[in-house]
Amino acid sequence: MFLLKKIVAPLFFPIPLCIEVLLLGLFLLWFTRKQKTGKIVVSMGVVLLATLSYDAVSDALLKPLEYQHPPLMKLEDVRDVKWVVVLGGGHTSDPKVSVTSQLSRSSMVRLVEGIRLHKLLPENRLVLSGGSAFDPVPNAEVLSGLALAIGVDQQDVILESVSKDTRDEARLVKGIVGNDRFILVTSASHMPRSMALFQKLGMKPIPAPTDHSVKERQGMGPWMFFPNAGGLTKAERAFYEYLGLVWAKLRGQI
Repeated sequence: MFLLKKIVAPLFFPIPLCIEVLLLGLFLLWFTRKQKTGKIVVSMGVVLLATLSYDAVSDALLKPLEYQHPPLMKLEDVRDVKWVVVLGGGHTSDPKVSVTSQLSRSSMVRLVEGIRLHKLLPENRLVLSGGSAFDPVPNAEVLSGLALAIGVDQQDVILESVSKDTRDEARLVKGIVGNDRFILVTSASHMPRSMALFQKLGMKPIPAPTDHSVKERQGMGPWMFFPNAGGLTKAERAFYEYLGLVWAKLRGQI
């Protein structure tokens, strides 16, 4: 089921979806007599691709996810918390590059935020979570390698290195933190689904979202009026999370 989910879900991401629509239109144009229908379908594919490439559109899709939980800025109410849990965000364990290059952008930002909170709060332990679904090295081990390299004490780090997805992470982290309150660090867009999965198991996460893609600009530039790859990236992140929420709901996980 896990592998099927990973294969099917990308078919509904923005770029594959637009290509599928375009290919259908080209098929109609080249191999059938439905020329008008083919032109309409191709036009729909082009419009869809262009629309999702604009920041205004992708931001509108992503913002409801990213700002559902505010960033953890005031720490007065969480000083008694003994656990800071950082969810994995992917990596490529290429030994020819540094550990900072092996981690994905999401993993890097999540780890930095987790270490920031770990350093600011007294007597807590840093739980690094993430298995090795498609890489021989668990994500948690790569995260740990960087955390230790930049000064986190090894005795303060606990690894959860066998999970395959967020549902697994919730189940396995529960075995570490028990019924304690804990700070949950993950990407802002991923936080709504993560919170729902952890709370479904009766856990008490305190959200600390990071890695925001939608930000309030303090000025305007000409790039805002053109489609761009960044817009597609944000749209893909939104599609990924909405599909994940639907899947978790259908499976009764949230």
